[in-house]
Amino acid sequence: MRIFDGHNDMLQRVVAAGASGPDLFLRGDGAGHLDLPRMRAGGFAGGFFAIWIPERWYAAAGGVVPPADIPPYAHALPAEIGHDAALPQAFAQAAALFSLERTGALSICRTAEDLRAAMDAGRIAAILHMEGAEAVRDPDALTVWHAMGLRSLGPVWSRPTRYGHGVPFAFPSSPDTGEGLTPAGIALVRACNTLRIMVDLSHLNEKGFEDVARISDAPLVASHSAVHAIAPSSRNLTDRQLRQIAESGGLVGLNFAISFLRPDGHRIAAPGIDLMLRHLDHLLGLLGEGGVALGADFDGALLPSDLPHAGALPALVDAMRRRGYADELLERICWRNWVGVLERTWDGAREDRILPGAMKGAGVTQQGRGAE
Repeated sequence: MRIFDGHNDMLQRVVAAGASGPDLFLRGDGAGHLDLPRMRAGGFAGGFFAIWIPERWYAAAGGVVPPADIPPYAHALPAEIGHDAALPQAFAQAAALFSLERTGALSICRTAEDLRAAMDAGRIAAILHMEGAEAVRDPDALTVWHAMGLRSLGPVWSRPTRYGHGVPFAFPSSPDTGEGLTPAGIALVRACNTLRIMVDLSHLNEKGFEDVARISDAPLVASHSAVHAIAPSSRNLTDRQLRQIAESGGLVGLNFAISFLRPDGHRIAAPGIDLMLRHLDHLLGLLGEGGVALGADFDGALLPSDLPHAGALPALVDAMRRRGYADELLERICWRNWVGVLERTWDGAREDRILPGAMKGAGVTQQGRGAE
């Protein structure tokens, strides 16, 4: 089964490898979650490759948020990183993606047609994404990034930027943790709409989410999030937020991070595929069969022990099939829904692109889904 994934942090590993970064991608190094051999083994056909600016505290842990103590926990938001400090790292990660493209095994895609062409040709279809907009000084700079290939942007990671406020890592916690978008953040969302850059809601707090929902003319998308009603992490989406995404014709990519899947919030190496199915069932009930996809957070999270890297993706597909998900629904979740929402985002205004009935929670068909 072809898999298109909503989020990975592989570019940090490629940058850290220096001149051997392309070889890390082509041959693998036995570490991390993604490399070309494991992508091929898992059916990984494409995804969002994130630019993320590590700070010293996180970089010391390999760019991964350190494990929390036994819940409850509440980490304070890290300090804002200024543009001048962020830009060189952002350029290095963008350059790393271009270096992978030069291997011939990957294509940076700017249109839905590019996505389909790359996957049909057997190349990894890559979207240049920015997780936290520290490296974007203003809308003029955004235009430059767009010309470079940027097609998806989250205004924040879980720290403040000049554009808004991320959710801290906290459990249990509501996502209502602070102020909404700043005036610069509102201008950034509008500029993304003009350029047809997808605005990613993952990591935004609730007020920031509401601001994007109010001003954006594109489908609402959370690239790598899970269900708050099952696992009450600040990073997960409430049912009200999920309904707003559904009403916009948008999409949620299910995060694979074990601490966002578990009802007890523990960040431990443990099986998680059964938990993922619970989250998928819940998402399908509120978003419909056209509004659910995958957003693994490869190379940026602790994954379930029964899905330790991209090569193990067929185990998730097999579990969905055993759950009773029909082949058409499997294709939607695994890749078609991502291509569809990007086509709608990149090609025009939200009101003209909602698929009638495809993303409505109420009355969604249960055909092809097993009962819990």
